[in-house]
Amino acid sequence: MAKKPIGPVRRAFAPWDDPAQPAFIEFRNVTKRFGDFVAVDDLSLTIYEREFHALLGGSGCGKTTLMRMLAGFENPTSGQIFLEGQDLAGIPPYRRPVNMMFQSYALFPHMSVEKNIAFGLLQDKMPKADVDKRVKEMLQLVKLEPFAKRKPHQLSGGQKQRVALARSLAKRPKVLLLDEPLGALDKKLREETQLELMTLQEDLRMTFLIVTHDQEEAMTMADRISVMDHGRILQNDTPATIYEMPNSRFVAEFIGDINILEGQISKKEGDQIQLFSSVLGDHLDIVQSIDVNVGDKAALAIRPEKMRISFDKPEGPGINAIPGEVWDIAYMGDVSIYHIKIAEAVTVRSIVANTTRLVERPITWDDKIWLSWNRDAGVILTR
Repeated sequence: MAKKPIGPVRRAFAPWDDPAQPAFIEFRNVTKRFGDFVAVDDLSLTIYEREFHALLGGSGCGKTTLMRMLAGFENPTSGQIFLEGQDLAGIPPYRRPVNMMFQSYALFPHMSVEKNIAFGLLQDKMPKADVDKRVKEMLQLVKLEPFAKRKPHQLSGGQKQRVALARSLAKRPKVLLLDEPLGALDKKLREETQLELMTLQEDLRMTFLIVTHDQEEAMTMADRISVMDHGRILQNDTPATIYEMPNSRFVAEFIGDINILEGQISKKEGDQIQLFSSVLGDHLDIVQSIDVNVGDKAALAIRPEKMRISFDKPEGPGINAIPGEVWDIAYMGDVSIYHIKIAEAVTVRSIVANTTRLVERPITWDDKIWLSWNRDAGVILTR
């Protein structure tokens, strides 16, 4: 039986929950060394057909090296890479049924849009009539028919990105690899293009693998995210699960904003847990199924939007409430970020949606307030 997903899901598509589903792409104990530097460290990962998978991490974490090994531009030092059950060892890049779209787009400046798209097809000696038909299909797919005769310097950044995408898709690869494909676009265009890529991937029923350091990009587009650090995958799951149930401090802090309160497990009865915070001098209640023992050092991680602020202390079962003082406020338009001092040199953040224009008694700087959250709002982290 498939596990119940945490939070919203983009589509009813979860082959990773079905043991009978075969792997489409499989990295099996893959290691890649450059001299003494280990770029990818004994990494194993399974990606399924039609999945939109994201490799997410900071610079130097190994995500691009992993993608380049799948494309054939690098060879593993050890381990194996399979595509549809076939070991890719020894198969050159041009013989692999994958195509790669680079961040720089790498368009030929002297060629028109249609000739850029046709280039790979002509290299494969496809008949000209078939090339013309395929190019027309690609232009329609990325909505660039009116720009077919233009050169790259006559296009906007977003249009160049679409040309590069059309050229990558023209050969109808089994896997499309996207290496930071939206990095050169401005924020609004990047958001629009993310939605277009998602729609395109579903319509084509293709497998997409994207490399990005942009957590928002990965959270928006991917069915699953592999969070990487130092050549290893720290957590591989759906965006909602990674956000709501991070398995380590690194993942919790890398994905979104987080408050972390250090402490020690003081009580455990089933999934009812108490954490004693020495900073607060108080016990905090948590509901979580986790293997911990009384006396273990741990931390409570809470997302800022799950923390409420009020002048009066909230009452009722299942609520944690601590006093604090408003230290700073960042007004962002749609939300305000409150920095709350809860102890000497210790502050946490609370995000409040600005749902109305006017508030009769707004909470402002230096106000004494109560900060509260539900027992199931936070996550205990032990590593």
